[in-house]
Amino acid sequence: MIDYAQGSGKQYHIGVGKGEVGKYVILPGDPKRCEKIAKYFDNATLVADSREFVTYTGYLDGVMVSVTSTGIGGSSASIAMEELVACGADTFIRVGTCGGMNVDVKSSDVVIATAAIRFEGTSKEYAPIEFPAVANLNVTNALVDACCTLEQSYHTGVVQCKDAFYGQHRPESLPNSFELVQKWDAWCKLGCLASEMESAALFVVASYLKVRCGSCFLVVANQERSKLGLDNPQSHDTEIAIKVAIEALRNIIKKDQK
Repeated sequence: MIDYAQGSGKQYHIGVGKGEVGKYVILPGDPKRCEKIAKYFDNATLVADSREFVTYTGYLDGVMVSVTSTGIGGSSASIAMEELVACGADTFIRVGTCGGMNVDVKSSDVVIATAAIRFEGTSKEYAPIEFPAVANLNVTNALVDACCTLEQSYHTGVVQCKDAFYGQHRPESLPNSFELVQKWDAWCKLGCLASEMESAALFVVASYLKVRCGSCFLVVANQERSKLGLDNPQSHDTEIAIKVAIEALRNIIKKDQK
């Protein structure tokens, strides 16, 4: 492969080199969330700020950990994971936001993805569509334990991943409306919990790279509850999901040390 970093020793997109990140990494989408997450680390320092990829590294319970933003969508998330793994990372927790689909999923709840519907393009370049996008069980169990410890309302199950945000929120206006509406209805009937944009790609890439990945999300709102006239306030407090991810990472580190 061509060395686009031209011998700098840094990864081309994220701007990070070996030894600059921990094996445990939290992956938010929004670069602005990295600083918020890094405040939970000891001795956190800014390692790189390149494109949509911002990286801080510090320590959690004496172990080196990092946070790297991925931007929006599976394509940039897959780049972040590929390059972080090249730098030595092997355990990832995606933390972000989602829109509820199951009517029992309410704003301010946390959704923990056990698997993801691959309604996006990136994962198809890594694996045939028949291959499932599944979260790592140990990471998923750590996220569940974290929610229990924090007494946080949560749901576990399948989430849907897409590339087009507005394909979800105004599908009737798009040329492909028939497929968008038909499949959305099918996923709702199958009990899909929520919609987001990165986990399908991350889970498949993690399977390919033989690393661990799980996901947790703050539920911002639920358009299906709104359709039914049910209570549906918006929540934008991402600190809820961040605390779950931090507690889960602590759980994982402890188990790994044993």
